[in-house]
Amino acid sequence: MRPLALAVITCLLTVALGCAGGAPLPPGFSPSLRPLTASSALGRYDAARDGSLRLVIEGLDEDQSARPARALAKYQRAIRVDPTNPFAFLALARYHLEGNSVDEAGAFLDQARALFEAQGDLGPSVDVWGLGLRAGIDRARGRDERADALFDQARRLSPEIWGDERLAARELR
Repeated sequence: MRPLALAVITCLLTVALGCAGGAPLPPGFSPSLRPLTASSALGRYDAARDGSLRLVIEGLDEDQSARPARALAKYQRAIRVDPTNPFAFLALARYHLEGNSVDEAGAFLDQARALFEAQGDLGPSVDVWGLGLRAGIDRARGRDERADALFDQARRLSPEIWGDERLAARELR
């Protein structure tokens, strides 16, 4: 066996065995983050928030089924039920980014971030949404260098979601 191939195999086995034994992952290797989604947030808050979250989930299902008018109505209703639900604003940011309404997407993303911050919910499991959506907004505005940097950060947190540089409705659900 060639020395380089042997070194690669040895390195891979070391990482695999170390991870299986509960040893910390080496630098550069990290399991994907599990983001806070609308569905996983159910039950963490009061009844009004849960009702609003259910409407967001229904809206995301409508979006996924290519019924954008119904989705928008659900998101707007979710905000009427609980105007402090950051997931409703995240869903609206995603919705408007997909519809090429970049200014609206940015405004809704800013509102979502402010609400998450006010509620003490900022952290990697929430930041992953903001990083990727902000990158998409920057990409749509032609700020490719900044978009690339933000997408790189978002992909490091969750490559399954941001590998394609797009947030599908089912991913936020």
